[in-house]
Amino acid sequence: MDDAILATRSVGGELERRLAAAWEPVNDLTAASPDLQALRDAGEQLHGQFEMAAGVSVRPVIAGGVPALLLSPRPELAPTVLLLHGGGYVMGSAFGYRHLASALAAAADACVIVPDYRLAPEHRFPAAIEDAVRTYLWMLDSGVPAEQIVIAGDSAGGGLALSVQTTLERQDLPLPGGTVLFCPAVDLSYDEEIELPTEPQPAISVAQLRSFAAAYLGDTSPHDEVVNALHADLTGYPPMLIQAGTGDVLGRDAHRLAERATGCGVDVQFELYPVTTHDFHLFWSFLPEAADALEQAGAFVRRVRAGTGADGRSRRR
Repeated sequence: MDDAILATRSVGGELERRLAAAWEPVNDLTAASPDLQALRDAGEQLHGQFEMAAGVSVRPVIAGGVPALLLSPRPELAPTVLLLHGGGYVMGSAFGYRHLASALAAAADACVIVPDYRLAPEHRFPAAIEDAVRTYLWMLDSGVPAEQIVIAGDSAGGGLALSVQTTLERQDLPLPGGTVLFCPAVDLSYDEEIELPTEPQPAISVAQLRSFAAAYLGDTSPHDEVVNALHADLTGYPPMLIQAGTGDVLGRDAHRLAERATGCGVDVQFELYPVTTHDFHLFWSFLPEAADALEQAGAFVRRVRAGTGADGRSRRR
């Protein structure tokens, strides 16, 4: 079955209607240039439409001083996946992301921790990175070896996942065993030409994207290698799974990152799915491609935990 047929199945008919309904809480707001709190509320309303994966429990924890949620299919599991939520560094929460975290936990048979890292503009760069690093170090302190940890992130959370690793390397701290990136938003300069999306996703303008980046960065350059992995030396970084949609408005970031990481010698597994909406993994409960992508992500996490990379070969000595 070719991509055209798959794309029709993915966004046509009932699936298209469900995607449009899911986006509805934020769709009208994006065109009206609302205040940030209204967007935050709409984002939480979007996430609130979805149930957690069956059989996954959730409990709160303070991880290195950072409030977070632990999601696990089995209570005895130690946290091995650090999931950093998206939202342009200005929106999103651990509570809202329970549904995606639970799906990843079920697919990977792993305990996932989602920190409530501080948001901009109240807390600018590097507050989000500091909170994510504290959470990661808490995982290490709990006895989990670094090589068994996967740092994951969707959209801006994907960029944050890479910022964390650049920071760890600069501080001579151990890197994780793998990285999972769902539709990563990496380049906060938005210098590249962006074709605005059509239905069923909201038309977030380039001006709004730039305003989010400015709120987070403050006086920091969007080309700084800590905030933009496309300008960082990724040599020595762990195996990386990058997933994106063929029609994603920010899909070019995923392509450029895959090229950059591969050029630096990183073991990269790059997967494209025939979907048009950004951050399509959020719709795993009814979008077949999203469910498939999370199954692949779960398999990747299990391989890292077993000591193998994207190609299945042993990485342990």
